[in-house]
Amino acid sequence: MLLPINLTGVLYVVQRMESLANLFVLMGLIGYVTGRKCMLSDGDSPSPSSQHLSDWGGLGICAASIALFTLIGLLAKETAVMLPLYAFLIEWILFGFRKRPAAASQVVHPHDWRLISLYVIGLLAPLVVGLTWLLPGLLRPENWATRDFTLGTRLLSEARIVVDYIIWTLLPTPDALSFYHDNFVVSTGLWHPWTTLPCIVILAAMALLVPVLRQRWPLVSLGTALFLGAHLLTATVLPLELVYEHRNYFASFGLLLAMMPLLTTGMWRQAPQSTQSFILARSTALVMLMLLWTFETAVTAIAWGAPLSLAETLASRAPNSPRAEYELGRTYIICSHYDPRSPFTALAYAPLERAAALPHSSILPEQALIFMNARMHLPLKDTWWDSMIGKLKSRPAGVQDESSLGALTECARDHGCDLPPRRMIDAYLAALSHPNPSARLLSMYGDYAWNVLGDRALGEQMAEGAVNTAPNETAYRITLIRMLVALGQTSEAMHAYRQLALMNVGGRLDQELKNLLDTIEAHSPTISTTRS
Repeated sequence: MLLPINLTGVLYVVQRMESLANLFVLMGLIGYVTGRKCMLSDGDSPSPSSQHLSDWGGLGICAASIALFTLIGLLAKETAVMLPLYAFLIEWILFGFRKRPAAASQVVHPHDWRLISLYVIGLLAPLVVGLTWLLPGLLRPENWATRDFTLGTRLLSEARIVVDYIIWTLLPTPDALSFYHDNFVVSTGLWHPWTTLPCIVILAAMALLVPVLRQRWPLVSLGTALFLGAHLLTATVLPLELVYEHRNYFASFGLLLAMMPLLTTGMWRQAPQSTQSFILARSTALVMLMLLWTFETAVTAIAWGAPLSLAETLASRAPNSPRAEYELGRTYIICSHYDPRSPFTALAYAPLERAAALPHSSILPEQALIFMNARMHLPLKDTWWDSMIGKLKSRPAGVQDESSLGALTECARDHGCDLPPRRMIDAYLAALSHPNPSARLLSMYGDYAWNVLGDRALGEQMAEGAVNTAPNETAYRITLIRMLVALGQTSEAMHAYRQLALMNVGGRLDQELKNLLDTIEAHSPTISTTRS
């Protein structure tokens, strides 16, 4: 509860789904342990029939706890899918798949094959199915085009990141817990940066210690296994962003479970007197750590109390982060209420221009500067446009770049910004100059061409490109149908309508299809249509 690294799982509202999902994970684990204790309990001279009921009842509690709480947790966030793995680790390390010994022998603890079958069905089979479904897509380079890392460089980088998580959890510093980590240097080889290989060795050593410590120090073994297991989903092959502190909400629990026995007296009761002499030193270290965690959590929580103080604090903690500087500038813009006379207006320029100049920054800072001045009817600097277009030419547009162009397009379309069309066209052409542009980018350029430039032919062409690029996305098809109707191409619109109707699974498009059909009939009463 005191760890600063877990603060974003609570105060960052969108990531409360992380803490909620792990609430159900913990409930599932409590239920599983309760069921296992019931299965292993002998009771006070129970009859064979009561032992049998207790045995099967405990197994039912175990199975229900895993299945039910995984499903409920998934309603909050996908990380709840890790519950079966955590239960497996607890079973392997603490219970050893044992079943209640027979009455004639209280020594032999044969493996319970029902539990093994439970994990084959509930863990191994879904894992094989999931990997079979995911791996073909993950191995295609185009699925990593919007990221500045590949599958290989991601795996190398995550080794360093997971080791960083250990340091940030146990010995947090304000600079480390900066929330924004977009200035992280991606590993391109075992020695680039040089810490990559040592971090891989550290993680491998931790994994090897799990079975080694299992018998003698089971809590240390279990905590280490839970920490490593918690990062298997977010720190391996999925093309997620590299670093986020809230991913340690459960992992930090495992890390503390492994560390606390080393800092308390319980683990060392049977140790030699020479070892017990360090009890005071270990207790002092624990108290100092708790004071550090409490102080860092309190300071950061206070900063999160107001948007402006949060933006200023995070920017000071990560001065080389484009996102942190951008968020500070954006917060100043929000505080200015787009009033040129506001003191916050003048404050916004410096952090946004610093963000734009930082390596590997997106076009978000340039977009914010252009957007702000256009909304306030202030001059737009050529350097902002040149910087934005230069970035779009130098690399494929990422998600943030596309969102920036979309925001400018929407502002121009709604007559909130007077943007020079030539500059906007150059920006879009720069973004589209790279191979395989995204459907979203094509659709946005179509929107700009249709609604701002009045170039309906270009708008239709871009809309068709978006549909061809993402044929399963219904929104692009709906936009194209409306364009075809507006152009008087009702036959083509009806053909596209019938294709869209084939995608109406479960009636999810009923209202959209009805509205489109009404529009087509209104523009062409003679066309033969059939309502279904």
